[in-house]
Amino acid sequence: MSLKKIGLSCLLGILAQFARADISAEIAEASAPLTEGVPEVAIARLQALLNKNPPETEWHVVAEKLAEAQVAARQPEDTLVLLADPRLRELPWAKFWRAQALAGLNRWADALPLYEELTTDRASPFYGAAVFGTAEMLRALGKRQEALRKLNLLLRDKEWATRAQLRAAELYIEMADPPNARRLLAEMRPTLVAERKERRVLRGRLELILQRPERAIGMFQALLKRPEGAPHATLIAALFGIADAHLQLKTPEAGDDVIEQFIDRHPADPDLPLLFEKLDSLYRAEHKPSRSELEKWVRRPEQPRRTFARWYLARMETRTGRRERAQQLFSDLRGTSTKSPAIAPALLEFAQFEVDDGHLDEAITILDEARLLHPEPALLARINFLSANVNYLAKRFDTATAVFEQIAHSNSSWTKVALFNASSGWLQVGNHARFLADYSELEKQGGDEEARANLRLEEGLMQAAKSDRKAAASLQQFIRDFPKNPRVSEAWVGLAELAFHSSPPSFDEARKDLARAAESRPTAAAAERADYLSIWVEESEPGSETKVIDLAKRFLEQHRFSAFASEVRMKLAELYYRHQDFANAQTQFEIIAQQNPDDSLAERALFFAGESAMSSMGEHSLDRAIDLFDQVVQRNGALRWAARNEQAVIERKLGKPKDALALYDEVLKSDADLSEKREALCGKGDIFFEAGATDPNNYQRAIETYDQLASDENEPIDWRNQALFKKGLCLEKKSDRAGALATFYKILEDEARPDQQRELFWYYKAGFNAGRLLEEDSKWESAAAIYDKLAAAGGSRSEEAKARLNSLRLEHFLWTD
Repeated sequence: MSLKKIGLSCLLGILAQFARADISAEIAEASAPLTEGVPEVAIARLQALLNKNPPETEWHVVAEKLAEAQVAARQPEDTLVLLADPRLRELPWAKFWRAQALAGLNRWADALPLYEELTTDRASPFYGAAVFGTAEMLRALGKRQEALRKLNLLLRDKEWATRAQLRAAELYIEMADPPNARRLLAEMRPTLVAERKERRVLRGRLELILQRPERAIGMFQALLKRPEGAPHATLIAALFGIADAHLQLKTPEAGDDVIEQFIDRHPADPDLPLLFEKLDSLYRAEHKPSRSELEKWVRRPEQPRRTFARWYLARMETRTGRRERAQQLFSDLRGTSTKSPAIAPALLEFAQFEVDDGHLDEAITILDEARLLHPEPALLARINFLSANVNYLAKRFDTATAVFEQIAHSNSSWTKVALFNASSGWLQVGNHARFLADYSELEKQGGDEEARANLRLEEGLMQAAKSDRKAAASLQQFIRDFPKNPRVSEAWVGLAELAFHSSPPSFDEARKDLARAAESRPTAAAAERADYLSIWVEESEPGSETKVIDLAKRFLEQHRFSAFASEVRMKLAELYYRHQDFANAQTQFEIIAQQNPDDSLAERALFFAGESAMSSMGEHSLDRAIDLFDQVVQRNGALRWAARNEQAVIERKLGKPKDALALYDEVLKSDADLSEKREALCGKGDIFFEAGATDPNNYQRAIETYDQLASDENEPIDWRNQALFKKGLCLEKKSDRAGALATFYKILEDEARPDQQRELFWYYKAGFNAGRLLEEDSKWESAAAIYDKLAAAGGSRSEEAKARLNSLRLEHFLWTD
């Protein structure tokens, strides 16, 4: 493992020296959690100060501390947004934190010139950090010699010398230059514990390149036995060093034990992606790797370890030919609640897996999901390239060629092969002119008029697909130059789509363009796209639901085999549902599931068909809903436990609480996501609460269940508050008014948890119930204090609380000076 992360993260610690002495007490208080290692709290406080629009000088100070906190909290995207403010762009500190944010996003080439600019002023407090950052960026870009020259500038700097020596030694190790690495490690005199620990790791790595793995293992193990003061990245480097040493010794089984033990103890470690990748490399080196640890982590709920375990177990199963098991693991991973750029490579692997099995449409969908995770540029290029290849295999040559063209004109490493594939794609669609344009100069394009017309049209359509401002002009020019071409209608539809997608949308212009397309003897492709677009254009009109329903029905009648059919049918089903036409909504959802049995859409369609049946007034609708939800469960997909919870709700409606409890217990004992388990636990408590009317002992059972739901401090605050509120109701039912009051007040007391968004629904319900109990006991002052707290919350019921507070004060003479 490279120690690149150490170099970047160490800047944050060293830059504490730049802390300003002239900041106000308020700003100092807001910034305090940053120095205490909790930058997220500092971000919330500093953002609140910034939102108050303080004087400009103070605003700059707050913005600077906020940028630092965001970088420390690994929120570089937010830092870039903050520093885009024109008032900050040219300030040296803003340039530095912008560079840090870009480095945090692996945008080395963008960060480099910012660091370099800051190195021009030796008197700047950022000079040393900027030189060091410049070296780190050069190193990340593979320019090691240039990086070494930059580090040499810091070797006589008292403050940065040790850091520079460490980094230079690491570069020499990477360059397989043991003499220079040994010299620097011997010369340096580190004073900080973290620096001494890092030197020990580098000495171990030096032993590795000298082919002395036993000595290296001893050094790494000594560090891990006494990790105090070592940065996290140093510890990870030591772990990887042991793994690499065992690979040299041809004992990978011993190496994987070390990594497995660490992962087992740290299920949410930020370096899990690297740890699992290293673990997999060890497994690949073993003759018969054990899958027991991965299987154990797949069964256990801790995230994100569970997600990574699914990924790498799927990879292992694929290598051993157990593709059905691998497919299930990938599917479970895809449905997980863990959404992070770190999972994008797993989805890329899953997409390739589906391609190998011939499931091309499924692969495209998975790749689309991978893009939504905002992967880094290099990975995004791989995702786009595979997507183009899949479209090509599926004979969607227009789509494939457009993507290949886009890749070919980017800075991607795939440029040359993409250009070749694009040329092949243009041949497949019969566009000889574009084929020649890709292989020779555009001005020498040949072909007959039809080929040239196709080229011009495809140019305009491709520009439209890429939201190019030239698209409208290109399509209009095509219409003028080739007015009798049979594909003129497609140009008009293209213009309609541009109008529809413009910002703001121009719906009237889109309608006019669609009308011109209809007058132009539309091709089948134009008719299909025009009918499809008409649905969304008309949906923009208020009160047009009935017309949109008619358009969607007509589209499905005329284009039943269209690639848009499922999307249109889903829209039709949603419209029926919104109109409370649950019978028709159910029918459409069920058709989607029947027509797309192997599609991920089928599970959702079945689920919403069940929701529709559940809401219907039909004689056997609830029974049908249970059956539909059971079909969702049998698919064993992401919604199976949500479906079980809905079945439990139905059983409660049918007056079968015991059956509902059995269903909730099934969810609670399963591998369901935490959100579904919370739903089940809450539902279980509600059943006991309802049963308390006939057997008061059930109130205690409800309290115990709600306590389970509220016991985890890391639960989303809305669930925790709901559980506490319902517990309070149970206590009141048990005539424990003091306990009920204390429980309601706990919600008010915990409302401002820094790690959660504000939750006011249950907060207000608890507050008003607490106020009611106090009023009933004639505790007017205490009730007033409660209402005052509610009024200050600033939510939707604050005015109600103010009114009650004022009334109470007037009625009971509670006004004070």
